[in-house]
Amino acid sequence: MVPPSTVAAAFADPRSWRRYWPDLELRVYTDRGDKGLRWTVTGALIGTMEVWLEPVLDGTVLHYFLRATPAGPRGVPRELSPRELRREFDRRARAAKDVALGLKEILEDGREPGVPPRTVE
Repeated sequence: MVPPSTVAAAFADPRSWRRYWPDLELRVYTDRGDKGLRWTVTGALIGTMEVWLEPVLDGTVLHYFLRATPAGPRGVPRELSPRELRREFDRRARAAKDVALGLKEILEDGREPGVPPRTVE
């Protein structure tokens, strides 16, 4: 449980994007501050992506939206079979969970729910 500003800071540095989404090129089109970011996506996919940070009690719910299609040569959308699309969707969903849970572990640093965040003195 960390405040939205802490989670937003984890996404603010463009160098972190390559670590989270190594095959995507992202360009911010809306910076919503502590509410998250919206990007245009190129690279392996073509479309848009959003991380929306919702304050809940003393923490944050991270919502992740990816609206994109696989890219082929020269950045043109690539046709995939329904099975291939499902496989790609599942792969991206698992990767998004990995990003969210990895950040949760780092940012919470062992904090239990209901326990105030540690302060640096």
